[in-house]
Amino acid sequence: MHETDARDRQAPTPLRRRSRGAARAFALTAAYVAALSLMAPGRVSFAKEPAPQYAFAVIGGTLQSSADEALTQRLLDAIGRDPDVSFIVYDGNLKSSKEACRDSLFETRHTLLETSKPALVFIPGQHDWTDCGTAEAGGYDPVERLDLLRQTLFADASSMGQNPIPLARESEVSRFRPYRENVRWLVGDTVFVGLNVPGPNNHFLYAGGRNGEFEDRVIANAFWLDHAAEYAKRRGARAIVVLVQGDFDPERYERPERFAWLRFGHRSKRDGFMEFKRSLVKLAETFRGPVVVIHQDDDRSHTGFMIDQPLRNDKGDLVTNLTRIAFAPRSPQNQWIQVDVDLQKRPPFRVTVRDVPKNLPLPAAPTMPSHNDNATPPMPPSMPAVPDSAPASELPPILPEPSRTTSPD
Repeated sequence: MHETDARDRQAPTPLRRRSRGAARAFALTAAYVAALSLMAPGRVSFAKEPAPQYAFAVIGGTLQSSADEALTQRLLDAIGRDPDVSFIVYDGNLKSSKEACRDSLFETRHTLLETSKPALVFIPGQHDWTDCGTAEAGGYDPVERLDLLRQTLFADASSMGQNPIPLARESEVSRFRPYRENVRWLVGDTVFVGLNVPGPNNHFLYAGGRNGEFEDRVIANAFWLDHAAEYAKRRGARAIVVLVQGDFDPERYERPERFAWLRFGHRSKRDGFMEFKRSLVKLAETFRGPVVVIHQDDDRSHTGFMIDQPLRNDKGDLVTNLTRIAFAPRSPQNQWIQVDVDLQKRPPFRVTVRDVPKNLPLPAAPTMPSHNDNATPPMPPSMPAVPDSAPASELPPILPEPSRTTSPD
């Protein structure tokens, strides 16, 4: 496919509705890094010193049963052997939907995450609290389970891991005191944001009068994204990365209807991610620099991840400075998604799937380590190193770049 043909097919056509499957098929064949046209710095003040080069790892859903605990710790050990990895994001689902949401289970999984050599940031997911009301998960109150996570896994002002990094929590804002799980941190010239946006539909409930939790969290999430945009502009950041667990179906974007209340016919299923997507559009318009959104892929991409730019604004135009990375490793306990960042290059983000060395032994049962402010001792030389990664996604961009302008100092 010629580049011009790909551009023609990707051109905004608000009157033509595509199926979700068609959009994903296009992304898998043409837009791996295409969509990583995280190119234009936009109206952002640049830092005078060169931005550092670093990498971070993204994993999630690795713990489906107690048998996966040793495998997950080995995965963390393998990632920790790469000196370029600055931190790990565990993007949701510390347990499966069939495991009971017991206090002791969360304590065990928390202990496991603390064994990570790099700093580790945990993002809550669907199985961690929204599914806890099912009979298989023990019939708990999901909101009560979320409160438990806030008091335990999100109690500290820093990340998990043996070399933690400081986090800004939304709970520091008095109006949003409960939302300790919503976090922000800065690495180099990139602002990272973690939000509680779980699948399958952002915990939107159809029973009347039961959406108080959803409505309050939507407001909190929108505020935290607005705050991140302003923070990034003040700090002269050059990119924003947002991490959520839920697959928020960005291909489905509904325009606001002024007279929707007059329509009495059949209405489609309520999109619990609608407000989140509008907040992302606002974030991209406010910041104007590259915005990357990373989440778990419900469709299980055969290549480990998918990159595209599916989000549209209210006019039906593609938001060309916002890129989505949906990840789904074929073997979550033996693979991780690595994102290498170099804001001096084009594209500045490179995505690869990394494998745990086959001869890396399973560790013993994890024990809670103490946080170490000093450098971690080197690994034994007899242990195998992490193999080189597969070729990174580096296709040329097929979408037009936003105009590159710089705000006055």
